[in-house]
Amino acid sequence: MATESDPESEVFEITDFTTASEWERFVSKVEEVLNDWKLIGNSAGNLSPEKGEYTRGTWGEKSQDISFADFKFFITHFFLKREHEKDDVKLEEDTFPLAMQDLLCMNNDFPPRAHCLVRWYGMQEFVVITPGTNCEAIISESKCNLLLSSISISLANSGCQVPMFVQIQQKWRRMYAGECQGPGVRTDFEMVHLKKVPSQYNHLSGLLDIFKSKMGCNLSPLPPVNIAIRFTYILQDWQQYSWPQQPPDFDTLLGGEVGGVEFGKLPFGACEEPISELHLATTWPHLTEGIVVDNEVYSDLDPLQAPHWSVRVRTAENLHCLLGDLLTDFLKLCRRKESTEEILGKLIEDEGKENSDISSALSKLTEPAATVPISKLSVSNMVHSARKHIRRRRRNDESPLNTDILNSVLMYLFPDAAVERSSENRKNKAAKANCSEKSEQDKNSDYNLYLQLKSAPSDSLTYRLALCVCLANYNHGGLRAVAHLWQEFVLELRYRWENNYLIYGLTGGPPDLRCCLLHQKLQMLNCCIERKRARDEARKVLEGNRERERRVSGGCQNSSPLPESPMVTTTASTLTREVSPGKSWDSWSDSEDEFFECLSDQGEVEAPHTEGEKDGSKSKAEGRLHPFNNMTLLNSTDLLYVPVTQEPAPMTEDLLEEHSEVLAKLGTSAEGTHLRARMQSACLLSDMESFKSANPGCVLEDFVRWYSPRDYIEEEVIDENGDTVVKGNLSPRMKIPGNMWVEAWETARAIPARRQRRLFDDTKEAEKVLHYLAVQKPADLTLHLLPCILHSAILKLKEEESIEDIPSVKKSIQQATSQASKLLQPHNYDYKKLEDFINQLMTMEMVITQARSLKAKFAVSEDEKGGDTDELEKFVSSLLDEPEVVVVGAGQGSAGSIIHRLFVSAQRAALLSPLDEDLGNDKKPTGGSNKVPDFPSPAGREILLRSCVPRPAPYSKALPQRLFCVLMREEFRLAGAFSSDTSFF
Repeated sequence: MATESDPESEVFEITDFTTASEWERFVSKVEEVLNDWKLIGNSAGNLSPEKGEYTRGTWGEKSQDISFADFKFFITHFFLKREHEKDDVKLEEDTFPLAMQDLLCMNNDFPPRAHCLVRWYGMQEFVVITPGTNCEAIISESKCNLLLSSISISLANSGCQVPMFVQIQQKWRRMYAGECQGPGVRTDFEMVHLKKVPSQYNHLSGLLDIFKSKMGCNLSPLPPVNIAIRFTYILQDWQQYSWPQQPPDFDTLLGGEVGGVEFGKLPFGACEEPISELHLATTWPHLTEGIVVDNEVYSDLDPLQAPHWSVRVRTAENLHCLLGDLLTDFLKLCRRKESTEEILGKLIEDEGKENSDISSALSKLTEPAATVPISKLSVSNMVHSARKHIRRRRRNDESPLNTDILNSVLMYLFPDAAVERSSENRKNKAAKANCSEKSEQDKNSDYNLYLQLKSAPSDSLTYRLALCVCLANYNHGGLRAVAHLWQEFVLELRYRWENNYLIYGLTGGPPDLRCCLLHQKLQMLNCCIERKRARDEARKVLEGNRERERRVSGGCQNSSPLPESPMVTTTASTLTREVSPGKSWDSWSDSEDEFFECLSDQGEVEAPHTEGEKDGSKSKAEGRLHPFNNMTLLNSTDLLYVPVTQEPAPMTEDLLEEHSEVLAKLGTSAEGTHLRARMQSACLLSDMESFKSANPGCVLEDFVRWYSPRDYIEEEVIDENGDTVVKGNLSPRMKIPGNMWVEAWETARAIPARRQRRLFDDTKEAEKVLHYLAVQKPADLTLHLLPCILHSAILKLKEEESIEDIPSVKKSIQQATSQASKLLQPHNYDYKKLEDFINQLMTMEMVITQARSLKAKFAVSEDEKGGDTDELEKFVSSLLDEPEVVVVGAGQGSAGSIIHRLFVSAQRAALLSPLDEDLGNDKKPTGGSNKVPDFPSPAGREILLRSCVPRPAPYSKALPQRLFCVLMREEFRLAGAFSSDTSFF
């Protein structure tokens, strides 16, 4: 007993019974989510689903995390997106919830590609509570009942009429239990799942017994039961279809490779059957209990008599397609870091052992006792002779590329190198071929695709090289084969440079900056060869003229405008020799005293000599082309002539960037600005010198009148005598102090173009290009050629799609082209995006291959062609675009007859039975004692039972009842929805 002196004894323990438990918090959280999603109230005002809307429509979902104590759940709302809602529908108080109405709706039975609950219960809106990702399945019966009671209380408290389910048992079993509540009504969703089908329920009669017993209706007679039946047959054996790829021909060069193609063409298609299965669904949509008989003794359900057929195809998983695999393997080369020397290994060592041949070739140049005239010796010829010996020795040994394959590749890349063609034809073949091919390709809209992708024209050497490298990597040795091919390619380019052979497959002129860098480099080398050939040909013409003049004058005087040949010293010898007149100048390009032989000098116009010129008061004009618009010089009456000038030096994009960086690094100081101007005026100075040589006595104003007419301003003025005359002056920018034009004019000498130092040193630039190509690693080469190979892949897809005519693929190709133009523009490629892009191309290849396979399977023979052809083509094209395609006419239509024939053929092959002579006339039902059945046993049977009966008492409201049955070889599932009147219970 507490006393007044002990205050602590007055403290009492208080228990707060108002604190919410974990279960109450969970129920409250569910109600809160339903309220946030606005699922409170009657949902019967929505539109009833139209026929096929579950398949055509779009399904949406919203998800949120909730917890029961420390157990995580996902609550997800699935719903069919509707474009129109009934806003003006007047709802009665006792209207059934929308889910109950959907139980009896027959417009969307057996919808493909929908949530399993949609297929089993036909609902267009529902909520599902599932365990979290890392949470264990709800197997305990007490926990299942706790969750069911939770959602029942949540639905009752919130007034939500959307059905709610809870996933129970293991996830793979797809077991759900749920409930739907309305005003005075409730629907319980129950499910049974077994691995084996009980024998007494393996037919329609036994399932009807289950349905009737579960309804528990005591009325007599019972209301009619509506029945919908669907049998699914699977076809896996395609007996009437040929191989997806032709078998390899072992007698050909590419024998042994399935899908192997000749160089210049990309492989396409799959090596295995792209369509793995065909599923035929035969449906009896509206039946009643007395119409059809299906029991353990007899069945009326003949698939040929089914009023509705639908087909879906199942594609092969992880299908390997040739084009996609080729592109994937090619992209992998980009990540390799090995150099050509590291890859070839032994081959390079063999080449090192043969270096004595090159040394001996150089030593022959230094032997003073050589019997061959010095004019006939050539470093390039001797080096090439040694290289040919090395190449011959190498090919006899084991090489990454077979000799025949290598020769085939080189002949494809350089078809002008055929043995039977003369050397002159070889020199002129490239230019002629380029002109003719370009005119033909310009007519093709796909030809200019390279401009979008920054690759190369489809008739160019670069494009063909990309195809060969890709095929060599895919079929003929991988990385080592690529390195070997690239080394031989560079050797061939050097041979052509040394022997003045134009490179086949490249247009003339400067590099096209719209193409990839490798194509620009090859064009630069070809440009060097053109300049070198032009210089040598002009040299020969001038030497011929010189020889004729010597003969006329008796060899006593030399009237050639060329200076005497300079004396040069070779690096290969300590002896000094005089260069012979017939010697090509490419070996002496590094000399500071070298002059430029201009091809246009052959057509120079010799100006008439004036009296002053005869007296020697004026220098002789040189390097004239033709008069310029009949103008005369300002300080004399002589005509103003257009001079022969040097062409500006061509440049590739990397050289332009390098040049720009050099100019930018000069800064903004006065000295840097002056030096920058001097570097940029090299071509201007050359043109001024040519102009002075062609127009003796000219002034800067004459040059400006020809070179930049806008900078020479003419005005009409009145002279001292009152006459109107035209007077010209330089523009204000030309009169700025320190003007570069004025400075260049003062320093320019009267030198014709052929005597000037070359603006473009073709020998130096060619060697730079050859060195750049020689040091490229296979990975670098792959990056250079990647735009070309993607360009080729897109063209291949376009070509194959045009044969099959698939609109979805055509649209995807257009999108891929636009995407590729963005991926290939940066210098640093994003490998992850490139892999995704190649996967897109592979997907398009698979679709085309699948369409081709289906067309072959549903091909119509010549005697069957007619009005049904268009229907068949439409049917085949729909198989890949739609989840399930209706067969018009069911088993009696054109497509149905072909499907029937395919099943019959597969059945005969499976049971080793001979084929009938005329399968088309065999329309008897299956099951004959002496005949093989036309169809196998159904892989799956789905039976849907519906009725509307009062439950639980005879005086209750008539409410919808539904039972969906799935009977498969290793699965038996019953999904029931049974409604009850709760008004008096």
